[in-house]
This record gives sequence, C-alpha cells and structure tokens, in this order.
Amino acid sequence: MRNTSIEIGPLAGTLFEPDGEPVAVLVVHPATATPAGFYTGFASFLAENRIAAVVYDYRGTGRSGSPRDHREVGMRDWIEQDVPAVTGWAAGRFPGLPQLAVGHSIGGHALALGHGGPGLTAFALVASHVASIGAIPDRAERLRVRLVLSVLGPALGAVLGHVPARRLGLGEDIPVAAVRQWARWGGLTEYLFDDPAMRAAERAAAVTGPVLVIGLSDDPWATPPQVDKLAARLVNAAVERRTHTPAEAGVPRIGHHGFMRRTARDTLWPELLTWLQKQIANAAR
Repeated sequence: MRNTSIEIGPLAGTLFEPDGEPVAVLVVHPATATPAGFYTGFASFLAENRIAAVVYDYRGTGRSGSPRDHREVGMRDWIEQDVPAVTGWAAGRFPGLPQLAVGHSIGGHALALGHGGPGLTAFALVASHVASIGAIPDRAERLRVRLVLSVLGPALGAVLGHVPARRLGLGEDIPVAAVRQWARWGGLTEYLFDDPAMRAAERAAAVTGPVLVIGLSDDPWATPPQVDKLAARLVNAAVERRTHTPAEAGVPRIGHHGFMRRTARDTLWPELLTWLQKQIANAAR
C-alpha cells in the first residue's frame, strides 16, 4: 500500500492505493470539524482490500486552509462545491473503475442530495441524519449544542475570525459561516430540507442506485429515528438500513464518530466492506 498527498484546487487530501491494481475507488466525505487524518485507518483498510481510497479536508478545515482565511465558506459550499470537486478528481484519476463513496455525517448529507455525482456506483451513509437540534433526545446535550452553535460560536467567531470548535467540544476549528449555517439548519425541524435554496427533497428524490444507511444505537445526535428520516428521503434509491450497537462493535461506546475509529476495524468495517464488494461485483456484470 502507498499513500500520496494530493491537491484538488484549494482542497488537500491523501490517496491510499493498494500494492496491485485497484478494483474500485472510494472517496470518504468527512463529518463537520473532522480532519482527514481521522479516516486514515479506514482508508488504509480499504486499500489493503484493493479499493483505492481518498480522504480530504473541506475548505477552512485541516490542511485545506485556515478557518480564518475561509471565514465565508459555509456548509453549503462544502456540500455543493467541495464534495463534487473531489468526486470528479477521483473519477478522472481512476477512469473505468467503479466509483464508490462513504459520507460521514454532513458528508452523507451531500451524497444524499446527489452531490457525489451521477457516476457513483454506490455509496454508504454513516451517522447521517436529519440533524435538527430539537430532535437531540438528551436535554443537556440539546441545550449545549444550541448554546455553542447559536451563541458562543458566532460570538467567538466575530472576535477571532474563526470558530474555535476544538475548545468548544465540537471537533476541529471551522469557518464562521459554516457554524452560522449549521445553527440555522439545525434550528429547522427538517434541517436542510426546510431550506428552499437547497432543493433538498427534490435532489434526494433524484438519487438512484444502491445506498447503505448506517446508524449507531448510542449516537447522541444521529439517533436511529433521525437516520430513518434521512433514509426515507431517498425514495428512488435501493436503500439498505442497518443500526449497529456497541456490543456488536465490541466497545463500550460508538457514538457519532466511533464507526470510523480503528476500534471498529475487526467488527464493523468488514460488514461494510462486504457490501462494497458486492456493489463492485454487480457493476462488473
């Protein structure tokens, strides 16, 4: 296996390639405030199984520029511009191979709205949901998220020029505009589906092909009912729905990020790999 740093316009990422010829290429579209390095273990696992994998950072996060220099970049920009840019690069780098994707949280929102491109063979959503803050079941967590996104984040962003999400317990630092959009969408009952500018229901209905929707039973944000609500929007896709528990993963807790941690390598990742391999085989027929 070999790793190569890549640049796709303003986006920085890493390509993981198997030692032999790959049988497919897969792009990992990250969660908000989650750096590309977090997905290294998963990408390596894919490459070890002959699937070339691309991980990257959205603009204003990680290696794709400072959040201060990209303060006007919002979540919509990540969804509608960054995700298609990396998808297009992967298709051009590996022409003729099945094109796969895994979207984690907001990365899955982008895929569910069709921004992974019409050439996708199949994709999986991990911990992606209709992310209404009001649907967070734990009252204390609901209040914390609302306070951080609607009050502390914007206030600190106005002073610092970026939102110090790491200090606020929300991951890596991110642009001010992204937090403002997150707060606005999160305040809507149907999340971005209630934003007319996104044409989200229309776009989700246009998605076809195989989709695996993965939820985690102990996710404090992407609860199984909210994951189901997103899956239900994919009315013309061949959707498979799975919910994993900590017991299945062999860990005390999975949460919103645990599926993509190395602790899930021997328990949860093989099941996703089997599904991906099935889609690759079907594409070859």
